[in-house]
Amino acid sequence: MFGLGFGELILILLIALIFIGPKKLPELAKGLGKGLRDFQNAAKGFSDQMQDTGEPTKPESHEVPKLTDASQQKEANPSEEHSPRKEDHHS
Repeated sequence: MFGLGFGELILILLIALIFIGPKKLPELAKGLGKGLRDFQNAAKGFSDQMQDTGEPTKPESHEVPKLTDASQQKEANPSEEHSPRKEDHHS
């Protein structure tokens, strides 16, 4: 259980008994057990839901359509059409 041996669990329980006290320890253990059980149920529900959906969803493709017509290319790049022409000023 969580990589803890019997000795470590006894040590943790003794420290908890000293800090929390013998009256509150059963309530704390009960709450901790309920919380752990709820967490395991939620994790199992999530795992079951992922298995029910089948294969994972693929990300949407955001491909840019290729332009084939010259008029479509002008619509895609309007800045080229209306760019001011440079005049040659040689003085």
